[in-house]
Amino acid sequence: MSLLRIKIYQPQSHYRIPFTYQRRHTYPIPPYSTFIGFLCNVLGIYDQRTELYQEGILNLKISLAGRFESKITEYIWFRNLKKEKHIQRFGFVENRETNGHIEHIGGQSPMRIDVLNEVHIVVYLAHKEKKYLEVIKENLMNPINRLEILHLGRAEDWIVLEEEPKYLDDSEISYERRDADYKYFFWIPNQFFIKNGNGWEIKKNNKYEGLLYNLPTFVTIKDYETTFNRHGVRIFDYVRTKLNDGLIKEEKVLLDVSDKKNILPIFLGELNGK
Repeated sequence: MSLLRIKIYQPQSHYRIPFTYQRRHTYPIPPYSTFIGFLCNVLGIYDQRTELYQEGILNLKISLAGRFESKITEYIWFRNLKKEKHIQRFGFVENRETNGHIEHIGGQSPMRIDVLNEVHIVVYLAHKEKKYLEVIKENLMNPINRLEILHLGRAEDWIVLEEEPKYLDDSEISYERRDADYKYFFWIPNQFFIKNGNGWEIKKNNKYEGLLYNLPTFVTIKDYETTFNRHGVRIFDYVRTKLNDGLIKEEKVLLDVSDKKNILPIFLGELNGK
């Protein structure tokens, strides 16, 4: 398999934990589904029946790591479009003016949301067919096919590439034990790929520390064949994974050793069961 590294910087980001409401909490790094959606945006994939999605995206092995400098909590307004909420705010249905200003319809509710500052994400992508990684790299460098502004998380969470996406050769990866606090968060999926000797093999995450999550991965859009609405109801697949806070010890791990000052573990998730 070929291995491509992508480094992303975001001034701010929010990767919503879906079961939080009054205060919207964020994961410290994006879940797999968020990054897969980002790739679909970059590549201009609006139809999941294309070869690029079926043979390319679905067969990617993905490793996600990241860090941030601080976390703040902001207040934002959420809109409630129920008729009674509109009347409660504006007095009657036909009115949209309050305090001399014309506003959107519906009521408003204050909401707290956690936001990460100075975010750095490191992604490793592997695929048996290098041509699909080439397409991803080309579109990241020149995103002429993008569906929307390139963002990771909320629509306003724009991204900047910290470097040109880089292929790693065999001399730049190593499988060894290196006990350390890497100062990054990692997703460690239930099973992931390592390169041991000349071949790739699957390893389990049972000996690594971390909080257990069921993370969304790939999505099927309900009734897309008839509606062609890529924003329709989404049905997610999930993978059992651990969120590790950077402390890796007493186990061998696949390492990116291309930068001796910033050696990082790689956990290439086997996400679709193939």
